[in-house]
Amino acid sequence: MQVIIVGCGRVGASTAAELGRAGHNVVVIDRNPDAFRLLPSNFGGRTLVGTGFDRELLESAGIREADALVAATGGDNTNAVAARIAKEVYRVPDVVARIFDPHRADIYRRYGVQTFAPTAWSVSKIVELIVSPHLEREMAFGNGEVQLMAAWVPVHLIGKPVRDLTIPGEIRVALIVRMGKGVVPVSGTALEEDDQVYVVIHQSAVEKFQKMMGWKS
Repeated sequence: MQVIIVGCGRVGASTAAELGRAGHNVVVIDRNPDAFRLLPSNFGGRTLVGTGFDRELLESAGIREADALVAATGGDNTNAVAARIAKEVYRVPDVVARIFDPHRADIYRRYGVQTFAPTAWSVSKIVELIVSPHLEREMAFGNGEVQLMAAWVPVHLIGKPVRDLTIPGEIRVALIVRMGKGVVPVSGTALEEDDQVYVVIHQSAVEKFQKMMGWKS
């Protein structure tokens, strides 16, 4: 994946380092060149000095080909503008922004921008949501603690009841789209081939869901 990180503070540098270790192509942007000292000595990505909403700089970072952008500076305004440019101008598939103001966070989630607050999210959760190739993020609630995600039913769950994809308080199947029609399931509803499930997942249970779906061991 090609990922752009705007802001090389603790969160941005840690996210860049983790993505780099996983083999992704990472470009980090920060206004202060000294900020790049937070990156590990073996960081293999690129660093660019400037603001995250400078379109010329974003193009130099490869935003037209980017799979994801994380806006993780210490300012809501910078993060919000960078995120909207990425989402609305360049159509970056996955955009995540650090937004402290809950009201503003709600607004940007309506634009399809994932938002997080430092108290509610960790670097590992940001990375998990960006790099998962199977999940589609449909909506986030609160500060991102709860996500509505869509996924296709894997072969090993065909014929199994919905309760096999349920963990009370953590994971619940809210909707099944079957042959173009919506189905509100009960615990005994059997999953069928080509079903798409819409699942409400608490952020702490994303890895559990991935294991249930057979995507992680």
